[in-house]
Amino acid sequence: MKADKDSAIRLLKTAKGQIEGIMKMMEEDRYCVDISNQIMATSSILCKVNKQVLKAHIKGCVVTGIQEGNADEKLEEIMSIIDKLG
Repeated sequence: MKADKDSAIRLLKTAKGQIEGIMKMMEEDRYCVDISNQIMATSSILCKVNKQVLKAHIKGCVVTGIQEGNADEKLEEIMSIIDKLG
């Protein structure tokens, strides 16, 4: 992986902590809107990490693939990921 590992891991640890907090909130029957807000915040962090990983992939693996003559394969991977995003 060519993304900034320290940044990605730090964000993922934050998301992990938030998920644990969400689980505790649910166990305590906390207010639904508060739980939903925490879920959205966690989702936002995961999206940020995913963007970092995909940008690094494009800058590294895709560029290398194009230089080595594997452009179609690498572009197909990216298109497949884009299809899964939404």
